[in-house]
Amino acid sequence: MGKFDKYNIDLKSMQADSAKYEFVLDNLYFANIDGPEVQKGKVNVELSVKRSLHAFELDFQINGVVFVPCDRCLDDVELSVTSSDKLLVKFGREYAEEGDNLIIIPEEEGVINVAWFMYEFISLAIPMKHVHAPGKCNKAMTSKLSKHLRVDAEMGDDDFFDVEIDDNTSEEDLEEKIDPRWNELKKILDNN
Repeated sequence: MGKFDKYNIDLKSMQADSAKYEFVLDNLYFANIDGPEVQKGKVNVELSVKRSLHAFELDFQINGVVFVPCDRCLDDVELSVTSSDKLLVKFGREYAEEGDNLIIIPEEEGVINVAWFMYEFISLAIPMKHVHAPGKCNKAMTSKLSKHLRVDAEMGDDDFFDVEIDDNTSEEDLEEKIDPRWNELKKILDNN
């Protein structure tokens, strides 16, 4: 028995017009899938399969948490993931992926393994920016980074990384927070 056999969905021998499956994706799943984005987590997946005249609609409801490296300090950061995704599966002569969500599987096999599809849906649900909340990054790493990136001698180790910019931030405040070297580079653009 393979490590992903429990994620096989036998569409060919499906008795009813619909079926439901539930999966709990844990650290072992993420270690076995060996994907580049996520190595740990606990994610619940509810899969509904509906058969129509010529195709099967797979509806994935994903909810849970994953751990990915922080972009700033490289320690693991916990991120919530929630996603609703659909796949359309049709029978054909050989396996093919057509478009974003159309999969063709060989009719004589009639089985689709959804392990990798679930991983892809989870990866796409992760925010682009993976950082800890202000003040929660690894202190040793932020200290080393701030020594190389500090723009103002009065800024503390966490101050450089935790500058908040919101709708109430004035342009003058923003200019104070921006590295003055950028202003010198802007002068080059103004001369052209």
